[in-house]
Amino acid sequence: MTNRMMLCGALLALWVGSASAAQKYDVAAFYWPSCHFDERWAPFFPDGKEGEWESIRNCKPKWEGHWQPRVPAWGYLMDNDPKAMQKKIEAATSHGVNVMIFDWYWFENKPFLESALNDGFLKAKNVDKMKFYLMWANHDANTSWDIRRSHKRHLIWPGSVDLPVFKIVVARVIEKYFSHPSYYKIDGKPVFSIYDMTNLMKGLGGVKQTAEALDYFRAEVKKAGFPGLHLQMIYWNAVPKIDDSGFASNKGTAANTIKAFKIDSLTNYQFVHLSRPIADYNHWADKAISNWPKWSSDFEVPYFPHVSIGWDNNARFVRKMGAVTKNVNPETFKKYLLKAKTYADAHPDQPKLITINAWNEWVEGSYLEPDERFGMGYLEAVKDVFLSPEE
Repeated sequence: MTNRMMLCGALLALWVGSASAAQKYDVAAFYWPSCHFDERWAPFFPDGKEGEWESIRNCKPKWEGHWQPRVPAWGYLMDNDPKAMQKKIEAATSHGVNVMIFDWYWFENKPFLESALNDGFLKAKNVDKMKFYLMWANHDANTSWDIRRSHKRHLIWPGSVDLPVFKIVVARVIEKYFSHPSYYKIDGKPVFSIYDMTNLMKGLGGVKQTAEALDYFRAEVKKAGFPGLHLQMIYWNAVPKIDDSGFASNKGTAANTIKAFKIDSLTNYQFVHLSRPIADYNHWADKAISNWPKWSSDFEVPYFPHVSIGWDNNARFVRKMGAVTKNVNPETFKKYLLKAKTYADAHPDQPKLITINAWNEWVEGSYLEPDERFGMGYLEAVKDVFLSPEE
């Protein structure tokens, strides 16, 4: 054998070894970009300099054994600091979390809380190690973000937009994000998720107008040089149900909604949208995932399985709120990650994408980032499930 042949053989073996070691699952964590100073965000807090860290740091236990405050093992990092984001990206990717889904906001005809993505994540030196995509969090903003007014639930900014504003949003996300080399795509199509389809429909004027607006979005994405748009819908009880006449009504179905709006895939944002928070994590999670088989059979588009870590939003309220308090730990979380993996493996015709709530929903008690109680336990659970070597 010649030296050239030996070299080629060695390179081939190296390539095969690298390919076999490549991550087979896309594990995507939602990112809530709330922990930094933002001029319009600051009035929600007494001090306002560090965003929602203020509520998280100051939360006190409301009953015996209540696990508060939640204390981050890395300290109170500002999420628009590229060095902080570099640390997060390194920890995430080394434990199998290779996609971030950024909650993205648009209020008063301008973006809101974009700095974590623009100044933090996208300026991190290792951003090329991780993919990201946007979930348009187009829900209304109300006083529940401000602990001093959270009991009032008064509207601050509507999340719905009319068609002219929708077109501004479309232009911004295409020009600013879709072309970034780290933007997550399926079949070459940028993935864009919408949180509240009912609110979208409300602003645009109805089913027909919304379908036309989404077709406009797809056409603009193609004009930008992409093969199309992958439109993902967050599935929960707020999803409008469209009937056979083409209107949202009590006789409607989610299957009709998917067809009317040409939705490409579904996932969930939080178990709490599917299951009322009760004490035991296992019972809460079992109810939340009980519809996976039904969604798989009823819908013609992929459902990407979702796993939430927990629920305790008491840091946002003076009064006692419902929380999941029992069996909330990395071991039980891992059990449901395995269920999500099994679901993904049973659907080989769709991408192996799993979503998690969340990377950093500290204020809602659902985060992968290390804390003083479990350390890196939740990230280690992800790594054990999705990065373990093949037997």
